[in-house]
Amino acid sequence: MFGRLMPTEGKFFDLFNQHADLCVKGSKEMVALMTNFDDLEIRVHAIEGIEKQADTVTYTAIELLHKTFITPIDRDDIHKLITKMDDILDLLEDAAQTISLYDIREITPEAQRLAELCLACSLKVKDAVGLLHNMDNSRQILTICEEIDRLESDADHVMRAAMSKLFRDEPDVRNLIKLKAIYEILETVTDRCEDVANIIEGIIVENA
Repeated sequence: MFGRLMPTEGKFFDLFNQHADLCVKGSKEMVALMTNFDDLEIRVHAIEGIEKQADTVTYTAIELLHKTFITPIDRDDIHKLITKMDDILDLLEDAAQTISLYDIREITPEAQRLAELCLACSLKVKDAVGLLHNMDNSRQILTICEEIDRLESDADHVMRAAMSKLFRDEPDVRNLIKLKAIYEILETVTDRCEDVANIIEGIIVENA
């Protein structure tokens, strides 16, 4: 009976890693989508499939949380971490679907850059999550979290410049509205990555 009450630590960290891998995979599909519109619907479908896989991982983690008597880190931190990671893919799916539904025919360099920053942030999230199982990695994890913060700041700058250019130079109001929506969703992806970094920083402070 005692064995059933022991923490299944490895399973939580495995689930975090699985989800982080999917975040990277979804971000790579978004960059590919922004690079070549010829495969738009294929890329959109791929991102939707990845998001569904991530939902399954999130559900499994939360279900495991309810069944585990002793958890390796704070229960609330586990819940916040996996749900914020899930937000990353939800937003990537939103961006892909919006591009398809709005029938956007040409993407801007600014949108491409934001997609690249989404991928860079996701890769850093994967790195940080991959080290979280061992608090001896705390210094390295905090350095990665700082890098995520810098990338999110870069995305803010790209977003502001993109909006300024859009309102200054775009003559078609409908196209302006469409692109503005895409910019905002992609920038929010980097915000969610920063949220994940902040949660991880909190975990380090509590457990290191």
